[in-house]
Amino acid sequence: MMRFVCLILALCALAGCARRDPDVVVLTYATPYPPSHPFSQADQQWIDWVQRESHGRIKIHAFWGGALLSSNQSMEEIRHGVADVGLITPIYTLGNAHAQRAQVGFYGHVGSIEQQVGVYKCLIATFPVLRDELDGLRVLAVQGGNLPGIVTRNRPIRSLADLRGLRLRAPAENTGVLRQLGADPVDMPMGNVYPALAKGVIDGVVAPADTLKSLDFAEVAHHFVTLRISRGAYPARAMNAARWNALPAEFQALLARSQLVWEAALARTIVRAEQTGQAFGHQHGVVFTPILAGDQARFDALYNRDSAVTAKALARFGIDGLPIFRAAQALIHQSPAGAAPRCAAGPSLPQEIQ
Repeated sequence: MMRFVCLILALCALAGCARRDPDVVVLTYATPYPPSHPFSQADQQWIDWVQRESHGRIKIHAFWGGALLSSNQSMEEIRHGVADVGLITPIYTLGNAHAQRAQVGFYGHVGSIEQQVGVYKCLIATFPVLRDELDGLRVLAVQGGNLPGIVTRNRPIRSLADLRGLRLRAPAENTGVLRQLGADPVDMPMGNVYPALAKGVIDGVVAPADTLKSLDFAEVAHHFVTLRISRGAYPARAMNAARWNALPAEFQALLARSQLVWEAALARTIVRAEQTGQAFGHQHGVVFTPILAGDQARFDALYNRDSAVTAKALARFGIDGLPIFRAAQALIHQSPAGAAPRCAAGPSLPQEIQ
C-alpha cells in the first residue's frame, strides 16, 4: 500500500513539474536502500552530476528506502515504469535472469572492482544471452564490490575445517563450495541477517567488512575471517527502456556519459565503506583472523570447480554457460594485477540494452 501511495505522489510530482516548465524533464529514481547507505551516497553523487551537467533541465526525484522498489522484483518494476530509473538486482531476482545471476560466480581470482566491471562489460558484449535478459531496460551503471569474508557470532574461523557445521547465510554462488566444506549455507534477505545473528538462528554470514558498520553486524557478531571469496560485477542501475526512448537525443547522450560517473562513484564509496567497516570492527572488538595461504588456494580451486558446475547447469534453461565461465576466467588471467581487460576500454555499453 505504501509503495502505491508513493507512486501516486511521484506521478503527481512529475505532472506538476511538467506544467511549470515544459523544457524540464523530471525523472524518478528509486532504491531499496536508505539515503545513508554507501550505495545511496553514490546514487546521490550521480543525481547531483546529472542535474548540474544538464543545467537543471533534468531533475531527478529520489525515493529511498524501498518506498517504490523491492529487492527481488526491481527489474520487473523498472520495466513496468514503477520508477524511471532504479537500483536493480539481477543477482537476487526470482527468475528470467539466470545467466546474469550465475555469471557473478564466474570471477574466481578477480583482483579489483575495476577488473570486475571490465570483465562484465566484455562478457555482455560477447554473449547475447546476457543482453537478452535485460530486455526492457537501459543499463546506466555496472557495479562491482568488495570481496566478502565471513562474519561469525562467537566462533572464530582459523582454517577451512572450522567451517564444518556452521549455519551461514551466503549468496547462491557460494552455497555449493560451502556445502563441500561441511557448512550449512542458507539463503535469506540481507535485511533479515541482523536479527538472525542476534537470535542465533545463523552462526554467520558471507559478507564484506563494510557490513560491520553499514548493517551493524559488529553489534551481534565478534569474528571476521579474511577468507577472500571472489565475486563478479552485474548491471545495478537501469532505466525503463520506453522512458529512455522518449528522451531527447541530447539527454540520452548526457545519461550515457553519466555511466562512467556513476560507476566511479560506486567504486569510491564501496572501497571507502570497506575501510570504514574494518576500522569500526576493530573499535568494537571484532577479531580479524587471516586465513592460511594453503586454505585460500584450496578454497579458490573449489570455487572455480563449483562455478564450472553452475555454468553447465544453465543448460536446463537453454543457456550454454561454460563459454561464459571460460571467457571470464581467461579475461581475469590475461589482465595483470587486477586491471580491467583491454576489451572493456572505451565508452561503456555503447548500444541500448532492451
